[in-house]
Amino acid sequence: MAPRLKLGFVDHKAALFACKKWHYSNSVPAGKVIRIGVWENDAFIGVVLFSRGATTQIGSPYGLEQTEICELTRVALGEHKTAVSRIVAIAFRLLRKNSPGLRMVISYAAVEEGHHGGIYQAGNWIYEGPIDSYTYIIKGQKTHARTVSSRFKGKASLSWIRENVDPHAEKVPDLIRHKYLMPLDVEMRRSVEHLHKPYPKRDKQAMADDQSAQRQCDTDRHAPKDLWNGAEKQGRSPSGP
Repeated sequence: MAPRLKLGFVDHKAALFACKKWHYSNSVPAGKVIRIGVWENDAFIGVVLFSRGATTQIGSPYGLEQTEICELTRVALGEHKTAVSRIVAIAFRLLRKNSPGLRMVISYAAVEEGHHGGIYQAGNWIYEGPIDSYTYIIKGQKTHARTVSSRFKGKASLSWIRENVDPHAEKVPDLIRHKYLMPLDVEMRRSVEHLHKPYPKRDKQAMADDQSAQRQCDTDRHAPKDLWNGAEKQGRSPSGP
């Protein structure tokens, strides 16, 4: 029997709990975030988070204003039976109700974490291709460029950082990410369809590593099991299958 699946809006505390427990970043994105909690059989199993992205120019390559595009920034889930692509699809319904002007969502698969974008491929996202990334070393700590841009409100040039934050800051090549696009209307899909490249395949070593490091079901007594009631009390409509 398929598990009972519910999705609803949650607060920052629940999102942080899930990200620290089930996501490699151990963090919630800075700035405005739409936080959607996920339950199976009334047990809290994680969150799906959407945000504006790290730069105000996120929509420029596609002719979109910043208010018309957002980024799927976290899928932080513990052990679950429902396909992730289905969870994300239902989260999209809540996202579109909350932000009716959106026309596209983008997301990135972190190669260094062994990700190739399987959940996006299953959801028929458009694969734009791999993109090079870089990291800043600020006050001796490595910080991803998108995090820096978000933290300093779009100001991520090395000269600005050296002048305002750390005169000894450095910028170094770092990661490769797979970039995926999900158009939210027919016209938008037609305008970006030409960008679609063949989907990347999953690395065999990453598959082997994942099998030996499966995330365990949440047995933490501090898990926010009552958040579903909280979502209902806030008057926000949950969404199910």
